[in-house]
Amino acid sequence: MNDFIDRLNEVHREVGTRTVSEGQARTILLRRTYNAAIEDVWDACTNPERISRWFLPVSGELKLGGHYQLEGNAGGEILRCEPPRLLRVSWLFGDNPGFSEVEVRLSAEGEERTLFELEHIAVVPPEMWDRYGPGATGVGWDMALLSFGLHLSGGSIDSPAEWERSDEARDLMVRSSRAWGEAYRAFGASDDTVASVVAATTEFYAPSR
Repeated sequence: MNDFIDRLNEVHREVGTRTVSEGQARTILLRRTYNAAIEDVWDACTNPERISRWFLPVSGELKLGGHYQLEGNAGGEILRCEPPRLLRVSWLFGDNPGFSEVEVRLSAEGEERTLFELEHIAVVPPEMWDRYGPGATGVGWDMALLSFGLHLSGGSIDSPAEWERSDEARDLMVRSSRAWGEAYRAFGASDDTVASVVAATTEFYAPSR
């Protein structure tokens, strides 16, 4: 458990905004360093067999301009693919997903260390952002990166669906929700706003028992 908490604390989180053709978008950024070569990190991000081991099964035409689909989750188009440093995809879920993109950027820090950045840019309905803030997607990405880091170090989570319902996972989601609240505060959100969105996000991911 302490190892997972340490990994969660190693992530730098930022909240921002960006103007896109569809309007004003919200951005969340996760940044951390992995003890793995950039080629290995890139392969873990793009190899469908490896993606299924740390995230979800993925299908589709996995090349520039192709479309992908994660089982039970998002799908979209591969917009940029510049190995081993940059991957950008549209990230669409539901009947009316609007604008949503995810970009992964990798930078080598020596032969066996890689700086990893994941940025999610989306036009979010105001009522959803007002209720949940950045944690709505941020907590999910935090949990994915915990699994990703474990995969890069040669480990894995047995029975991920069961683990996500465990007390250990629940505690990590609560911690992640609070961390995104702090990132939102750094962006300029008021204490009352932070308290409100953290409470709503925590209740969504880790409901009271």
